[in-house]
Amino acid sequence: MRIRFTKMHGAGNDFVVLDETRGSLGLTAAQYRFLADRHFGVGADQILTVRPSPADGIDFEYVIHNADGGEVEQCGNGARCFVRFVREQGLTDKDTVRVKTMNGVIALRMQADGQVTVDMGAPVFALDRIPFDASGLTPQAAGSWQKWPLALGGRAQDAPVFAAVLSMGNPHAVQLVDDVDTAPVLEIGPLIEHHACFPKRVNAGFMQVVSTRQIRLRVYERGAGETLACGTGACAAVVAGIRWGLLDARVEVLTRGGSLTIEWSGQLDAPVMMTGPATTVFTSEIDVPDLP
Repeated sequence: MRIRFTKMHGAGNDFVVLDETRGSLGLTAAQYRFLADRHFGVGADQILTVRPSPADGIDFEYVIHNADGGEVEQCGNGARCFVRFVREQGLTDKDTVRVKTMNGVIALRMQADGQVTVDMGAPVFALDRIPFDASGLTPQAAGSWQKWPLALGGRAQDAPVFAAVLSMGNPHAVQLVDDVDTAPVLEIGPLIEHHACFPKRVNAGFMQVVSTRQIRLRVYERGAGETLACGTGACAAVVAGIRWGLLDARVEVLTRGGSLTIEWSGQLDAPVMMTGPATTVFTSEIDVPDLP
């Protein structure tokens, strides 16, 4: 099967974007993995699919598959690329579009300078909605909030990692580190991702606070490994930092792929706003093999 695709990235977090507004491609998990493969396919952290509006008041459906072929709830950097894609492809002329994701509806707004602002909705702290199983764990107080101990070595003498646990439409565990450059992201990122307390796995964030208005961040993403940027991870890190009393309401997040701006008032039911770049790399076609 020959399909048309667009390669895009948001601060280095890269995507293959597919248009299914005229009909479903019917791709399997193995075919999504093929597209994401950097040696044999196109190469991407996630595959983003544009589908027709599922209901009145919603412009499109936004579907995300990770590089491992699994469908996931949310991708913030992808959301910015999504709105640029639908405008460049002539699928809409709106500056602001509303799209349905697996977990709800979000609003995406194209700015005059080409940056894109995404209303990511309010963060989720209810443990059963993240989801996070805290059985047998005692949180540690931090600011006006808390951190949860995550034992990674499986031995009583191994010191746990203390992390904020929340959802930005997908689950996140955020820990403070002194220096993101030397943080053991590749060593303990997979251990956190697959920790037994997270029944749907989790994105592992490593946050270095530079000032009350700036952080550095690396994220080991569920189903993708470390990426150059993670939009929902940036939102989760800033929310955690604000609740811990470390950050202001507007924060610049420096990732290895670029800079994002995250804003949150600190009110628990207030939305998190994310602004950053969305770049089209190229459009082409590829033959996708028949894979179960």
